[in-house]
Amino acid sequence: MKKMMIQITSGKGPAECCRVVARVQNLMLKQAKQQGIQLEVLENKAGGLNGTLLSATMMATGNNLDAFVKEWTGTIQWIAQSPYRKYHKRKNWFVGVSVFDVKELMQWNPKDVKLETCRSSGPGGQNVNKVETAVRGTHLPSGLQVMAMDTRSQLENKKLCLARLEAKIMIWQTEQLIEQQQSQWQEHNALKRGNPVKTIRAVI
Repeated sequence: MKKMMIQITSGKGPAECCRVVARVQNLMLKQAKQQGIQLEVLENKAGGLNGTLLSATMMATGNNLDAFVKEWTGTIQWIAQSPYRKYHKRKNWFVGVSVFDVKELMQWNPKDVKLETCRSSGPGGQNVNKVETAVRGTHLPSGLQVMAMDTRSQLENKKLCLARLEAKIMIWQTEQLIEQQQSQWQEHNALKRGNPVKTIRAVI
């Protein structure tokens, strides 16, 4: 089973491009479902306006990812009138899609995690605070932390903590790779000049 990290970015584009990130994400999620590919949203960074995203990070899992990934990787051109600026002449908006094989990311190793138990805070009656059921996990190489206090079972909270930390680490690793590629995204114009791999014409 193959796993790929996919990130859609607006580069430094305006609100219209942030809107396209959200629209492209929806199209990819629908297509993945039709093709039997599991596509999970790991993180969406909200844009300044409702329904817009600066970037979207997803995890694709499946046996036949190559064709799906190839279709979307690169610059996506979205042709539509701006819904925000009625008389704006520009109709071409661009977003970028980057894909990384999870195997190329830093290997996730639970041994790199320091787990600490502590007392849960918040509602739940006296039982919550008597036992140290909450679990804090720290990923030592990156310093990233997560907390799990969802259940009264310390064991269950440990499992939740590790799962959340693994997802957070993957997002962090993807962002590190994106930063390494920042030369391509320094200016939105650089994104605009690239030959689009896909052109989508939309009513709005």
